[in-house]
Amino acid sequence: MRRRRWVAYGVGALALLVVGSGGVGWVLYTQLDGNITPDEAAAAELARYARERPAALVKDAQNVLVIGSDSRAGDGNGRYGTDSGTERSDTTILLHLSGGRHRATAVSLPRDLMVDVPACRRADGSRTRPVFAMFNHAFETGGSACTVRTVEKLTGVRIDHHVVVDFSGFKDMVDAVGGVRVCVAEPIVDKDAGLRLPAGEVTLDGERALGYVRARKSLGDGSDTERMDRQQRFLAALVDKVRGNGVLLNPVKLYPLLDAATSALTTDPDLASLRGLYELVRGVGDIPAEHVQFLTVPRESYVHDANRDQLVEPAAEKLFEQLRTDGPVAVSEKLPMNSGTAESGPHGSSTMRGPSPSPPAPTFRGSTAAKGGCG
Repeated sequence: MRRRRWVAYGVGALALLVVGSGGVGWVLYTQLDGNITPDEAAAAELARYARERPAALVKDAQNVLVIGSDSRAGDGNGRYGTDSGTERSDTTILLHLSGGRHRATAVSLPRDLMVDVPACRRADGSRTRPVFAMFNHAFETGGSACTVRTVEKLTGVRIDHHVVVDFSGFKDMVDAVGGVRVCVAEPIVDKDAGLRLPAGEVTLDGERALGYVRARKSLGDGSDTERMDRQQRFLAALVDKVRGNGVLLNPVKLYPLLDAATSALTTDPDLASLRGLYELVRGVGDIPAEHVQFLTVPRESYVHDANRDQLVEPAAEKLFEQLRTDGPVAVSEKLPMNSGTAESGPHGSSTMRGPSPSPPAPTFRGSTAAKGGCG
């Protein structure tokens, strides 16, 4: 079935590479294993607040916070602006992997969402005070640990792992797969994003892909919600490209991808190795594409500032409850952009036979990996 087992194939191909190449393979494995940067400072900070963090409620279910950093520090990132010594979360996704790995749900969290940010440790060792501010303020002031604690406070969901990816790392991964094809409805000219694209099917290299997922004001209605929708479609297309291009079964193509991917990552120490990554994604490859879901947390314009966001309740809390308890959710592209949830029998399990049918899964606006690419 399309797009199935793409992660499992990657891990398997890497194992074949190591075994089949003997000592050379082990050298390559060791290099890849050492590429990932462990986020020791965040681990220490999270340990400090261990008692106040929410408990994990479902065995084997995992929640991973993926943070796209807009830091201008580091190789290749300076071209996107001046390094001010701080960084913000350009994109943040809460990835829920169900127990038994039957579903994967990626929830985008708007950077302009108004939230309670707890007191956090700055890079210089000083501490901030709790503040009600935009969501990306957490990463700017307190890095990944502060972002994790902010998300846990907002959602009540225990974050098991976190991953930080910067601009250059994102570009390298796209280039490693030979670019990603997207469908552009109208010509795009965005000076801020350094992007110029014709209408139609376009294959984006890493540089243009970065502009495409970051562009905002020049595309559609200029909203961050529409930008997140575009990011989700791009991720689905990237999965489609990796799965359908023979990359994961070809060691010659696989190694550059794994090298780019692992070099791009800063993760919690438990995840900062190929073994840790394997333990996390083991079984994910068997998830059907239609059960890999992308959605944005229900949000609307903040009542005091139309340029900021606030949660739509009780829809947001229902989503968070499903994530906490490993309950199913459904997605539909037909729901309004800033809608909450709707009960929908066909998407849930209410049609199951038996005396005690489960209630239908709540439905949110979103799409699945089966919608990736231009087909």
